[in-house]
Amino acid sequence: MRCRQLKVAVALATAAASLSLAVAPAHSAPGDPVDPTVWTQLAKTLESTAKYQYAPFAVTAGYKPAFCSTHPTLGGMGFHYIDKNLYGSLDPAKPAALLYEDRADEDWMDEVSDASWVDDLDALDGGAPAVVTPSASAESRRLVAAEWIVVDKDQNLATDDDRPSMFGVPFDGPMLGHEPGMPIHYDLHAWVWKKNPNGMLARWNPTVTCPTP
Repeated sequence: MRCRQLKVAVALATAAASLSLAVAPAHSAPGDPVDPTVWTQLAKTLESTAKYQYAPFAVTAGYKPAFCSTHPTLGGMGFHYIDKNLYGSLDPAKPAALLYEDRADEDWMDEVSDASWVDDLDALDGGAPAVVTPSASAESRRLVAAEWIVVDKDQNLATDDDRPSMFGVPFDGPMLGHEPGMPIHYDLHAWVWKKNPNGMLARWNPTVTCPTP
């Protein structure tokens, strides 16, 4: 990644985070939050993850490449880069996972992002995610979202009395782990770097896919 491109992303995120948003962005999807304080919290997520536009930086910071999740009808989440030390975090600036999608054009940062809401300043659904082995093209991957993961206290899918909330919405779950060793958990997604037609905090994004196995 070119240094200039990274600086553009960081500068944009920092500027967005410095604003106190009074209203929801004009390009909001129907399911997006309406509480202005939520947009301020999401700006913190944008600012803190800007440096991870370059996936190798995320790996250096402790986010390990894992699975790529898709749903047969609802869309995808993309490649998960997970920091297990951040399981349980409810800090907007410290997501436990970063989500990426493959992109062939390595100059994609010239577009900065699909975070159109910045430009304006832009329960378990029953389906287990499909798992795809990550490819080796990490440098050309594009950051699309952040995810918070909270381990279910009793590891029982039948109970949800410990369901957390963030950004004014409850987490999805409890759900089974998506790879060996991953516990039953709750999770919440924030599509701060790629527009999600279903809403910024929706679980699946219909515009995201995983490579064909």
